[in-house]
This record gives sequence, C-alpha cells and structure tokens, in this order.
Amino acid sequence: MAHTGYFTVGTNDLDKALAFYDELLGSAGWQKMFDNPRGGRVYSNGASLFGVMRPFDGNDATIGNGTMCGFSFESPEKAAAFHAKALELGGANEGDPSDRGNGATFGYCRDLDGNKLCVYHFTMAG
Repeated sequence: MAHTGYFTVGTNDLDKALAFYDELLGSAGWQKMFDNPRGGRVYSNGASLFGVMRPFDGNDATIGNGTMCGFSFESPEKAAAFHAKALELGGANEGDPSDRGNGATFGYCRDLDGNKLCVYHFTMAG
C-alpha cells in the first residue's frame, strides 16, 4: 500500500514562514529534520515529512488552486487545537473543525502565504 510521504509549501518570506511552522508543527509533535541549504526547512513526525521552502525555480511562491495538505490527528480535539494554533499564529480560517458525518471531523485554514491546510480525524466504525 502506498502512503503520502511528504508535502512542501512555498514561501516568499522564509523567516515568517519558518517561525509560523516551527511553532505550529511543534505544537503537534513535529520536529525540524534539517534546513535546506537553498533556504527552507524540512520537518518530520517520524512517519511523514513536511517542507517549507523557496521555489526551486527562483520565481515567487504562489498558492496552488485546489492544492491542500491534510494533517491527521488521533482525536477531534487535537485537530481543533492544531487549527486554533494556526489561527493564533496569524493563519486565516477557511472552516472551523466540525463533524462532517460518518465519524469524520474536518477543519480548514491557510498559512501566512495562503497555502491551504486541512486538519482531520476519522472515527473508524467497528
């Protein structure tokens, strides 16, 4: 079975983006794995990677229309706490975490560059 291994977002203000993600991802147990020599950082939670960097082609970073990164949590409360932390750090709310039916909780926000993030939790029916 294949799993998503990593996701990256681009930024035009690396210092602000790294401060945002250091605190946001740190609140969920992610740690800095390494700094990219070209500018940026890669984080890990032990299973997946998340990167924040300047675009490789040297052009300005732009948000992807329809692009979104999802962060899975062990409970709806942890998903809501991550969402709240993103807003506390200056992110924009795109939809509060709520029950979307069938045991699924989803919430949405954007980082400081406008990249869309999703927080979610599935309660598996037994």
